[in-house]
Amino acid sequence: MQDKAANLISGHLLTRNVFWNLIGAGAPLVVAIFTIPILIDGLGMARFGVLTLTWMIVGYFSLFDLGLGRALTKLVAEKIGKDLGDDVPKLIWTALSLMLLLGAVGGGVVAGLSPWLVSDVLNIPPDLQAETLASFYLLSVSVPLVISSAGLQGVLEAHQRFGLVNVVRIPLGVFTFLGPVLVLSYSHDLVYVVAVLVIIRLLSWLAFTAFCLHIEPGLLRSAAVDRDMFGPLINFGGWMTVTNIISPLMVNLDRFMIGATLSMTAVSYYATPYEVVTRLLIVPVALMGVMFPAFTTVLAHDRDRIALLYIRTVKYIFVLLFPAVLSIVMFAGEGLALWIDSEFAANSSLVLQLLAAGVFINAHANVPFGLVQSAGRPDLTAKLHIIELPFYLVLLWWLLNSFGIVGVAIAWFVRVVFDATVLFVMAGRLVDRVSGHATRVFLTAGIALACMAIGLLDSSLGFRLSITVFILSVFAAIAWIYILCDDERDRVRQYLRL
Repeated sequence: MQDKAANLISGHLLTRNVFWNLIGAGAPLVVAIFTIPILIDGLGMARFGVLTLTWMIVGYFSLFDLGLGRALTKLVAEKIGKDLGDDVPKLIWTALSLMLLLGAVGGGVVAGLSPWLVSDVLNIPPDLQAETLASFYLLSVSVPLVISSAGLQGVLEAHQRFGLVNVVRIPLGVFTFLGPVLVLSYSHDLVYVVAVLVIIRLLSWLAFTAFCLHIEPGLLRSAAVDRDMFGPLINFGGWMTVTNIISPLMVNLDRFMIGATLSMTAVSYYATPYEVVTRLLIVPVALMGVMFPAFTTVLAHDRDRIALLYIRTVKYIFVLLFPAVLSIVMFAGEGLALWIDSEFAANSSLVLQLLAAGVFINAHANVPFGLVQSAGRPDLTAKLHIIELPFYLVLLWWLLNSFGIVGVAIAWFVRVVFDATVLFVMAGRLVDRVSGHATRVFLTAGIALACMAIGLLDSSLGFRLSITVFILSVFAAIAWIYILCDDERDRVRQYLRL
């Protein structure tokens, strides 16, 4: 294996990059915890519900890149691993030219659909419709920036330059929540709030561009577009497009359906715990952001090492998330009451518990999902989502009308459990070296969910506190003795001494 490729999958570098990603994703979470109550109080429940939709729409812009961001990361990582660095600048320019074009088309689509969404689809109060429409128009301007930024970030990730990535991601994530709070000092108009978000996106795009020019100086010497590279990009990205459309749709459709069926207040009761608890996904996202290019390199050059990377990633997610998710499920009501108020807790605590359990399962599913795509089979994950979508829509509609926002949370939980089960089986059949680990994962997840189910019982705070301490004590002992291996325990001791 080439020295550069070996360096890109070294344990020390991967560990350091995971910590970079955790910091980059965790900083916005800390800010969100303090700023969301301020935004709810300052904007009101209806305006805040619209703001959560704008956050969601910005995240959904990735559907317009036709999977080129992910394809660019994979192909650049492969070029580096095969010592074909001279081809990288042409590959980058080819992908970015396509992404900017698609971003312009996507921005036009968002602008064209905005009047229909505001007036006919979403249950937005009449006095908010004008500023909501203007806000959506502003968002459409930022679509090319968001899409091409994903490609630029993918280049940095393929080079395992996650330090540079997070120099941009941290301010971007922090000001996504802090920016609207600062605007409240001058206006409660959503147009000004969204304008600040667009400016932040522009600044982050400029920073990503500068860093890419630094690590790939060949980009300045040649800005050529290679038509022969359209095929590999579109071939991988085409199936990724299906995933980019359907997966975020299944993730975000619940809030649109709540807004259309119930009210924007109900959206806030559901979206607020959802926005908070899904921030726990920073752990698998941080890990898989690093492991996706690493999986790609290992599968191409050293397949015997893939099982080690795969199972370690799964167990790190389990060890890091189980204590947090168990605590959220056990004390959801008390936590929401302390954070916002008792009325909010009464409406959202069960939703938070169900979503937290679902996030725990969904976090582990990120690993086989990434492995399947690293193996060059994004078609498999896309076909899974195509099959899931109609069944999920029917389940979501039925449970929403039967049980309100609690029913929506149940539907989301059922979907992620099914999704994770299929993905682990799929990864085992595609990469035979990891096939023996699925049964252990299913058994461990079942025990973890059984422990969390205790939090759904109508019991006293003292009982829940006692049982939580007992479960976490047993978990710590099992994790230390049986889950972690010798070198991992030594590494933990080193970190504790530091």
